[in-house]
Amino acid sequence: MIVAIIPAHNEGQSIQGTIASLLHQTHSPDRILVVSDNSTDNTVEIARAAGADVMESVDNTHRKAGALNQALEVVAAMNPRHVMVMDADTQLAPRFIEIALERLRDPKMGAVGAVFGGVDPEGYLQYMQRLEWARYAEQIERTDQTFVLSGTAALIRWDAMEAVKDHFGRYYDLGSITEDMRLTLDLKTVGYRLCSPVECESTTEMMPSVKLLFLQRRRWYLGALQNVTAYGFTRVSAPYWRQQLMLCLSVGLMSLYLTLTALSLVFGWFALNPFWLAVGAVFAVERTVTVWKLGWKARFTAVLVFPELIYALILQSAFVAAVHQHLTGQTGSWHHVEVEEGTPVNV
Repeated sequence: MIVAIIPAHNEGQSIQGTIASLLHQTHSPDRILVVSDNSTDNTVEIARAAGADVMESVDNTHRKAGALNQALEVVAAMNPRHVMVMDADTQLAPRFIEIALERLRDPKMGAVGAVFGGVDPEGYLQYMQRLEWARYAEQIERTDQTFVLSGTAALIRWDAMEAVKDHFGRYYDLGSITEDMRLTLDLKTVGYRLCSPVECESTTEMMPSVKLLFLQRRRWYLGALQNVTAYGFTRVSAPYWRQQLMLCLSVGLMSLYLTLTALSLVFGWFALNPFWLAVGAVFAVERTVTVWKLGWKARFTAVLVFPELIYALILQSAFVAAVHQHLTGQTGSWHHVEVEEGTPVNV
């Protein structure tokens, strides 16, 4: 038995499409449960009309993780074999569950996550997100490693969820603002492997403005910092500590590069160096190859380097802000905002 759980807060604009993508799977879930978490719009009515069961969270003050935990307590009585956890603004490729079930035949495979992409991008910022996510999918395909079990969609073995609860005393960590990453660490800690086949695609919303992108990534970065700090240094958390160190290094190198470039222009030191031109060429080739599948526009954008350099500065500024929040003890928060045509987006 597969039970799909969709936590939703004011998702009336998107919930019908999300449910439809589950109903149109080649292997559909046996039940679809929408968890309306303090919704004030028509999420509940639309979800029921679309064919889902609906429950409403009770006195939940712990965001998505709290809503999911309440739903999982209800689902436990159904004795499921797998649970499908997905965002309310996400749609799945038709064979997602079918392919995930094939991978879950391995008893040590705890969950199968999505390789996510965005809707058709509008403008520079969303196109940069498309390239970023395409590279992430390429990395997963090349390394066969799942760094984070995507919160957009994941099919999880129920025994694995129970193992997490037995070990930690809960399903999702209520203190984490990036509950998907924390669950990833938890599942690996209790001995399960994870995967994200490229065929298990999901389509989700992209941030339409610099402000929303900044807020989203600041939360992601802060959540990662909180998770690795809470975990300490273990065999499971070691790669995540390395990621944070590499992010710090990249920010430092970018700052040094921009500072030295500005000084060279001001004082007339600037000159083209064959060695650094060669290094830049190798970098441009790598950026181009990793988005090759997206076509000529993506290749042209990548080889120019500078459009993505500007985007990288936005992401790095969000990381610096997250580090500041973490060092000053700020817990961070979700931001539920309205974008074009009233469509809600959680960042």
